[in-house]
Amino acid sequence: MTDPARPNILLVHWHDLGRHLGTYGRTGVPSPHLDALAAQGIRFDRAFGTAPLCSPARGSLFTGRYPHDNGLLGLAHLGWEYKPGVRTMPALLGEAGYRTALAGMQHESSDPATLGYDEFFALRRDHLEREYCGPVTDAAVDWLERNARRPEPFFLVVGFEETHRPYPPELYPPDDPATVHVPGYLPDNAWTRDDLAAFQGSIRVADQAVGRLLGELDRLGIARDTWVVFTTDHGMAFPGGKSTLYDPGTEVALIMRPPAAWNAPLGATDRLISHVDVLPTMLDTLGIAIPAQVQGVSHAAWLTGRDLSPSRDRVFTEKNFHDGYDPIRAVRTEQYKYIRNFEERPQLALPGDIESSPTRRGLGDNHLRHRPAEELYDLAIDPWERTNLATDPVYRELCEELAAVLLAWQRETGDPLLDGPLAASPWPRQPRYGALVPHVGGPWAR
Repeated sequence: MTDPARPNILLVHWHDLGRHLGTYGRTGVPSPHLDALAAQGIRFDRAFGTAPLCSPARGSLFTGRYPHDNGLLGLAHLGWEYKPGVRTMPALLGEAGYRTALAGMQHESSDPATLGYDEFFALRRDHLEREYCGPVTDAAVDWLERNARRPEPFFLVVGFEETHRPYPPELYPPDDPATVHVPGYLPDNAWTRDDLAAFQGSIRVADQAVGRLLGELDRLGIARDTWVVFTTDHGMAFPGGKSTLYDPGTEVALIMRPPAAWNAPLGATDRLISHVDVLPTMLDTLGIAIPAQVQGVSHAAWLTGRDLSPSRDRVFTEKNFHDGYDPIRAVRTEQYKYIRNFEERPQLALPGDIESSPTRRGLGDNHLRHRPAEELYDLAIDPWERTNLATDPVYRELCEELAAVLLAWQRETGDPLLDGPLAASPWPRQPRYGALVPHVGGPWAR
């Protein structure tokens, strides 16, 4: 049996999911394995990524540092990399005696060998190729079979790309559009329903792969001794979600099933938590020193049942570069969201994958209106952030207060945006990430 103080860890991450799962109340979503995992563990109902696009969001998850601090201001395949000396989750756990491995996708670096894993199984040969969950799961299961019974604990990261656009129907048979759950920030029409039906087809396939991984832990007899963490990078790839700092762009599914020996507070929780907190929580829970550079807060005392008080009353999010330069910062409390836009842009600057989506065709052009410099929303009465209160005299004092909180965070974390416009990536622009190329075998270890 693994030492409860140093359990095995399985971390599974998906693309562009937000919280579009049955366990989060999205009716009709085919996610039975993740729903069951949530029923056995902890479901965080107010978890947020630090950024609404892939590399910056994942960078915070794996370093406990905000994108403007760790160097991942934009997408890795467009030239963004961690700053020299940034320490990652696998590197820190490896130094503490864990065997570490990555199966499937990562989007933090052009070279996965720099990320600190002992082993990695990259099933693509270039950044245009998708890493399908079938071969990725095969590689992960094979690794578990070879390593699960060794005396030292393991840290296995499994990355799936299924829920990133596009959703080819020959790979992901779509759901019935009449049965899909349409979130309130999207237009409920045939275009959106068809798009969501395709998205849910990819969720079904990826959920089945998660079921295989969890089943392998059961088969090997190590499920009770393994800390399972499931999450995604940011919100759904739909207009008003991905690439925005509205809740649908930064909300994330976060599900944990701690080892059975812990006195964890199982069930759903509405405590605020940010992806930047996952690394310090993990290290603190395992008794590993948290590096001074880490900017998240630890929830370890809560997770192990020692202190059930809140550890956060606000989360911070940012955007810098996606398809183009679009610097935004935001602070979210339990009730309010304040957004500061640093450049003049349309209300929604849609990235290419959303601009070409079916939902965009049924959206109209109202999102092209001018974006204000400041936005303020009362999430209790306006959860979809439709009514901007920043210019309402009734909310002026609150707006100024949250603006000061945001500025203080920028100064505390050394946000380079305070010195003026950010410098672009030094690399030449590369082809867009996410184009589908049929998988032709593998694995290939690089």
